[in-house]
Amino acid sequence: MTIKAGDNIPAATLKTMGAEGPTDISTDEIFSGKKVLLFAVPGAFTPGCSLTHLPGYVVNADKIKAAGVDTIACVAVNDVFVMDAWGKAQNAEEILMLADGMGAFTAALGLELDGSAFGLGTRSQRYALIAEDGKVTELCVEEGPGIDVSAAEKMMALL
Repeated sequence: MTIKAGDNIPAATLKTMGAEGPTDISTDEIFSGKKVLLFAVPGAFTPGCSLTHLPGYVVNADKIKAAGVDTIACVAVNDVFVMDAWGKAQNAEEILMLADGMGAFTAALGLELDGSAFGLGTRSQRYALIAEDGKVTELCVEEGPGIDVSAAEKMMALL
């Protein structure tokens, strides 16, 4: 079942790149007591994700945070090394880059995507959500290819 507004973010452990290397980070650490704008992409370094989706959040990070968001996070079913390299390549210093390497968090949200036709295997659907203290207040899932409802500008209008 897909998560919806009013639901709590499920407990999960993701990975991020810390000063000492790959670091576990729990959804509790990410969401508890904070307003978080989380967006998900089917894959790091893929065209739409690299040319439009992540860059929209990078260039609008200051405005998003000025609107009361504590954390802007990007998640993908990729490994932590790929997410770290992609974040650096995109100058995404203000974005918490999260690796859901095995897709467990994505599955818990009910937002998996079968990317096998593109040689990707199981990935995440493209979406964005706003959560306050771990409770989803807005969820915008793309219905097909392209970046519309989960774009930074659309999410900013919901803040």
